[in-house]
Amino acid sequence: MSTNTFSKETETRLIDFFNHIIAPEDMAKVIRQVNYTMALGVMREKETPQNGIENNFYWLNELAEILNPYLEVE
Repeated sequence: MSTNTFSKETETRLIDFFNHIIAPEDMAKVIRQVNYTMALGVMREKETPQNGIENNFYWLNELAEILNPYLEVE
């Protein structure tokens, strides 16, 4: 897994976004809802997922987990 570092400007903009526009928990909820809706659409359209679509669902879920750990809570 690669580790990318954000510039200070990007970090500041992300912090401002999550502090003033939307709570991380709410953003995680929206990501999970969108991911679920897209998955249903793909499954209804085709029996087998398109190439790479599995990775997109995985990474969206990973982002949601970073914003609001839900699956790892004991």
